Amino acid sequence: MKLGIGIGWRPEIAEAVEALPGIDWVEAVAENICADHLPEPLARLRERGVTVVPHGVSLGLGGADRPCPDRLAGLAARATLLGAPLVTEHIAFVRAGGPLTASPGLEAGHLLPVPRTWDALDVLCENVRIAQDSLPVPLALENIAALIAWPDEELTEGQFLAELVERTGVRLLIDVANLHTNHVNRGEDPATALDELPVEAIAYVHVAGGVEKDGVWHDTHAHPVTRPVLDVLTELRARVDPPGVLLERDDAFPPAEELADELTAIRETLASAAPAGASPPAASRSERHGTRTGTRTGKQAPGTRPGARERVAVAQTAVLSSLVAGTPVPEGFDHRRMAVQSRALAAKRADVVAKVAPELPLILGDGYRPAYLEYARTRPLSGGYRRDALDFAEHLLIAGLPADDDARRELTRWWQDRAAPRPPRRGTRLVRAARDTRVVRAARTALSGTLPGTRSGRGTR
Repeated sequence: MKLGIGIGWRPEIAEAVEALPGIDWVEAVAENICADHLPEPLARLRERGVTVVPHGVSLGLGGADRPCPDRLAGLAARATLLGAPLVTEHIAFVRAGGPLTASPGLEAGHLLPVPRTWDALDVLCENVRIAQDSLPVPLALENIAALIAWPDEELTEGQFLAELVERTGVRLLIDVANLHTNHVNRGEDPATALDELPVEAIAYVHVAGGVEKDGVWHDTHAHPVTRPVLDVLTELRARVDPPGVLLERDDAFPPAEELADELTAIRETLASAAPAGASPPAASRSERHGTRTGTRTGKQAPGTRPGARERVAVAQTAVLSSLVAGTPVPEGFDHRRMAVQSRALAAKRADVVAKVAPELPLILGDGYRPAYLEYARTRPLSGGYRRDALDFAEHLLIAGLPADDDARRELTRWWQDRAAPRPPRRGTRLVRAARDTRVVRAARTALSGTLPGTRSGRGTR
């Protein structure tokens, strides 16, 4: 199916997306859409005939556990509601622990790379087949950006994706920004990856921005698309004419004019790249399935080998526990990169909690972020972000924080309103909010200096 040029739909830019010229389709985060009701701006796009593709972020198909039936059902319901021609997800794990390791379950709150090993491939392929059987439309999977690399990998990214496609028939969502990220962070050549993967399986392409800090590329989706990312898009277009190309932006949204300029740059890049027929031929199947020097050669027989899930579970649990619970870094991992990834996960978690519970940054001011990051350093996410917000507030109150009496009373009231079996009705809470405006203002000023690294003023994300 030919999709054309699209943009990631987000509520913050809904009006801009509706007004942008030349938008053939949009992609919406599946978990941000109700299974039985569309936001009005998205419904208007559908009425105009704009294709909407749901993009999942929470299945964790690269994890050791089999996919959750409820999550699969939710993704299927959204695909049906949108009349989508396909759904997409990621080649990643997002949780670990649990029954397979007889340990507490851990949530990453973000996409983490799977090891490119035969064990991990076996598990991923079985999980993909389960997902395909549960979805009403075809599935495409995205390559992710990674800050960390697994030791002793047996396949390159291109070989891993080629094997996945051959075993399952799944389509690919190739993110050229993620290929660039892995080039900077892991030394992987995007051109080599494109040569090795089956470009004929590409359903569509993502283009997004990021930023480099201290030699590490952060796939932020909050910065403009850079020339190196467009260069990778040129490399891809030289090999295949992708059915669709989509601009992603998730934060720090620019004016509509800047979004339009980025879309123009994407169109110009596609138009100026060599046609697919003029490019060198793709790698042969034998070249795609070869392995790195020093590892065993030859393609492994399909099918999950005994113990593969358990071995993957142990490895992923050790990594995730180090990242979110402060346990030792597993052998073979780069300690500096693991520390960067750990901080990135905590920062992302702080951002989400600030959106789910916006009262917390209001009450705590600039003290919110440093206090939350310190809290998250050894306290893994559990029970979702709303539960996490409550646990964070409870943690501060137990510690006698914030030091200002008015601020602490306001935080206590906030916690009690939401932790009670039956929270107050909306009207009651509005009355309380109006009554306590003076207290909140005083708390934001008084909190300055009472938490590590605080300053007076409104909290920032």
